[in-house]
Amino acid sequence: MVDFLDAIRHLDPSLLVILAFALLIAFGFEVVNGFHDTANAVTTVIYTRTLRPMPAVFFSGLCNFLGVLLGGTAIAYSIVHLLPVELLVNATSRSAVVMVLSLLSAGLAWNLSTWYLGLPVSSSHTLIGSILGVGMANSLLNGQGPFGGVNWTKAGEVGLSLLISPLIGFASAAILLHVARRAAPDPELYEPPPEDPEARPPWWIRAVLVSTCGGVSLAHGSNDGQKGMGLIMLVLMGLLPTAFALNLKDADGARGTRQAAERLKVMLMAYRPEDRDRTIQDLDALIRDLDGKVSLREVPTDQRWRVHSTIFRLDRQLEGVGRSESTGSPATIDRPRKELREAIEYVPMWVVVGVALCLGVGTTIGYKRIVVTVAEKIGKSHLTYAQGASAEVVAMATIGMADLGGMPVSTTQVLSSGVAGTMWANRSGVQGGTVRSILLAWLLTLPASMLLAAGLYLFGHLFVGA
Repeated sequence: MVDFLDAIRHLDPSLLVILAFALLIAFGFEVVNGFHDTANAVTTVIYTRTLRPMPAVFFSGLCNFLGVLLGGTAIAYSIVHLLPVELLVNATSRSAVVMVLSLLSAGLAWNLSTWYLGLPVSSSHTLIGSILGVGMANSLLNGQGPFGGVNWTKAGEVGLSLLISPLIGFASAAILLHVARRAAPDPELYEPPPEDPEARPPWWIRAVLVSTCGGVSLAHGSNDGQKGMGLIMLVLMGLLPTAFALNLKDADGARGTRQAAERLKVMLMAYRPEDRDRTIQDLDALIRDLDGKVSLREVPTDQRWRVHSTIFRLDRQLEGVGRSESTGSPATIDRPRKELREAIEYVPMWVVVGVALCLGVGTTIGYKRIVVTVAEKIGKSHLTYAQGASAEVVAMATIGMADLGGMPVSTTQVLSSGVAGTMWANRSGVQGGTVRSILLAWLLTLPASMLLAAGLYLFGHLFVGA
């Protein structure tokens, strides 16, 4: 935070206004994400009368807060790397800031509109659609055609995780409910709660539901919180490159990065060095820039973005090396690559805490519209204790595994598809109209957010150019 305050003292007033607006939009997106997505986590505990609404949302908000703090940064940068390479190499341009503002504004607008309609759509889909939209618009402006401005390999990985996760949620929740019927055949667990508002489920099922609500909220905070952190870092790097281009907190960062570069050079030179001219040149340049330095703070301010861009290019050039070539085992080259990335892929604690607060506060407001849709309008009957527990256990496990793999998934899609799976397995029936509306919203989210973000970027680009 000290580096941030010191950097903005010297910032041009117009850029200071842009920075304030960009951070407001970014943190606002996380607030909306909180009450839009984590409404799913509290649905089961509220509708099974395990907890009353206010204790449930405050408990979920606290778990979201903790999830962000404990989540790491792998997903943050998997989202950022969907953006065009030229943006990430030259993020200090105003065009880059316009791009980030456009995608955040588009995501915020779509999330608010679907929340107003009570449709549980995916904030992950919205954000990724917005990134693809600005990437394609940027590619058109640069004369590369509509498909040249996106890292489609990374987009395919992210898209696959978002496509498969709701199918896993539906099937796994249905299977788990069938298993539960055999393991715990108590009829009370498979019937809608009694009309008595004071009725509560058995103590052990309450314990399961509270635990899974907390688990889903923790997993959501860990997964979704990182998406906002990555984009906030892009804003900070774009407007305050001298303070945020490199990880200045690591006291031994420059020495460790230089040693990793030297090890990589030895590995690459040992195998067909004639094919490695550009990579070797970048490694040599990085070694020279860091020679004699211990901390990255010792890198002159006018050279920090150059070092950042060199490391980023190297990481892209080294993709796949070690798996397809004889440079040793994959782990051999992955280790120094990871050490290089640590110099540029980081999130300051004040950003982590800020996102955690926004996501936690967002969870405690505006949750009712989505809760009613998930609990009352997907199935034809009231959510049962066993259905709630099955859907939450599956959602918690699916999102947790995605966190370990560094892949973004949708809490909304996993949990709502899990609820639908339990309704199907319990022969409760589903409300066709609601399911069609949710599916239509899911299908429209990507193209709508892409078009909105692309339009905002093109308009903003004309404005900046003017």
